[in-house]
Amino acid sequence: MDCLEQKDTEATAPSVIDRYYTRWYRADMKGNPCEDHCILQHSNRLCVITLAETHPILQDGRSIKSINYQISDGCSRLNNKVSGKSKRGGQFVTDFAPLCRITCTDETEYTIYSCIRGRLLEVNESILKTPSLLLKKPFTDGYIAVILPKFDESKTITENLLSREEFESIVSKRSVPESQPS
Repeated sequence: MDCLEQKDTEATAPSVIDRYYTRWYRADMKGNPCEDHCILQHSNRLCVITLAETHPILQDGRSIKSINYQISDGCSRLNNKVSGKSKRGGQFVTDFAPLCRITCTDETEYTIYSCIRGRLLEVNESILKTPSLLLKKPFTDGYIAVILPKFDESKTITENLLSREEFESIVSKRSVPESQPS
């Protein structure tokens, strides 16, 4: 009997992401249909930027050719060096600041944006060596970057973002026209 109860508990236990992070979404980034981003916000204000499960990179069995954190000639997110308690030296990013460019094997290129204002603390260099992490574990090992919003803005950064329910409503409306016969 104890084994059966233990299995039920394991099956219903929330993941670390669901337990400690609040999911926020930005749909159709910069007017590009289905290019959705997910922001995982921790209670300590840290925000992890990931791809939403509906992003085209995660659909149709695509594979990634390259990931480039070099945004322009003078700006590489890999040069971001942060130190100290106040995270000095981190690049400040705005809502629509590009974080990286991802090229798929079919030569389709996607730009991933920060979605929120704050200090860039870290970019995920492990996805440069193993791009498949982005496809297999987009919310954990395959994250894009970590951003720390300013303290006074930490409560208002979610005003322009969608909750999980609002995002699911938008996604369900997308698929309705496609499934209707013409």
